Amino acid sequence: MRGQASFTAIVKPFLITGTAKILLLAVVLTCTSTMGVRTNAVSKITGDQQGSTDWKPVEMALGKAGSIQPGDVYKVSFPRSDLKVIVAGVELKPALALGSWVAFKRDGEVTVVMGDLVLTESEVTPVLSKLEAGGVEPTALHNHVLNESPRVMYMHIHAMGDGVKIAKIIHDAIALTKTPFAPPAANPSGGDIGIDTKQIDQIMGQNGKVNGGVYQFGIARADEITDGGMSGDHRMAIPPAMGLAQAINFQPTGGGKAAITGDFVLIAGEVNPVIKALRENGIEVTALHSHMLTENPRLFFMHFWANDDALKLAQGLRAALDKVNVKRQ
Repeated sequence: MRGQASFTAIVKPFLITGTAKILLLAVVLTCTSTMGVRTNAVSKITGDQQGSTDWKPVEMALGKAGSIQPGDVYKVSFPRSDLKVIVAGVELKPALALGSWVAFKRDGEVTVVMGDLVLTESEVTPVLSKLEAGGVEPTALHNHVLNESPRVMYMHIHAMGDGVKIAKIIHDAIALTKTPFAPPAANPSGGDIGIDTKQIDQIMGQNGKVNGGVYQFGIARADEITDGGMSGDHRMAIPPAMGLAQAINFQPTGGGKAAITGDFVLIAGEVNPVIKALRENGIEVTALHSHMLTENPRLFFMHFWANDDALKLAQGLRAALDKVNVKRQ
C-alpha cells in the first residue's frame, strides 16, 4: 500500500479525465499486483528458512555434535575407540563394527529418535535401566559378530517426543559407559588403504567411501519403510540414514585381504536367498534378528563375517545384494 500511495502521489499532477484515468488505473493495479507477488515470494523464503531444524539444543544435551544426513536426519556417532576387540586374530577398527550412533528426525511437532549402542556385557544393565527410566525404548539386544574378545553387545533404541529431553536421557545412559564423547582423531577420508576400492565399487555396483581406515557402503532399500512406535498413532517413513541401509564394511588386513562385516536389511522372502548366497561365497552368517518393533514391512537384519581376498568377498557380497530390493546406482 505504501508503494501504491507513493506512485499515486507522483502521477497525481498529471491526472486527466477519460482514457488517461483508465490507463492510470491499469498501471496502479499492475504495480500493486507485482508487489503482491514479490511479497508472497519473500514470505515463502522466510518460511522455509524458519522451518529448518536447529539441532544445537540437541547437540548440547547429547554432549557431542553430529551431522545432517540425507532425509533431514541429524546423526551423531560415538565410536568405541576405548575398546580393543579381537575377532579371529583381527583387531576391529571402530568404523568396522564398534560404532554407536543416534539419529534424530523431526516429524511435525515430534522428534523421532533411533540408535544402536555398542556395549560391553557389564554396561548393558545400567544403560538399559537408565534408558527405560527416561522413556527411551530398547527394541533389541544382541550380538553382531561371533567369538569376539571381549564380548560386545548391541542395544537398539527408539523414542518419540521432545528431542532435547530424549538426547539428555541418552547422554546420561552413555555416560554410564566408557564411550568417549570427544571427537576422534582425524582420519584420512580417501587414498590407498591397501585394497582396490575402485574395483570393489565396480563389483558391488555401488560407490563406497573411506571412514576411519575402513571402506564403507550404505545401500538403501528401494521400498519405503514406515514405523509408528508402540502407540502406532504417528507413523512416518524412516530414512535409510536411521539404520535402514545395507551396511557393508571392508577393513584391510594386508596382502589385498579384508575383514568384512555389517548387516543386510531384509524382508522375510529375502532372508534365505541371502544366507545361501553368502555361504556359497565363504561368508559366515553371524546373526539374524530384528532391530525394530513396529516397522512395516517387517524387517530382518543379517550380520556376516569373513577375512579373505577383498575382491573375492566383494563378489560374494554382490551375489547377496542381487537378492535384495535395493536402490541401484
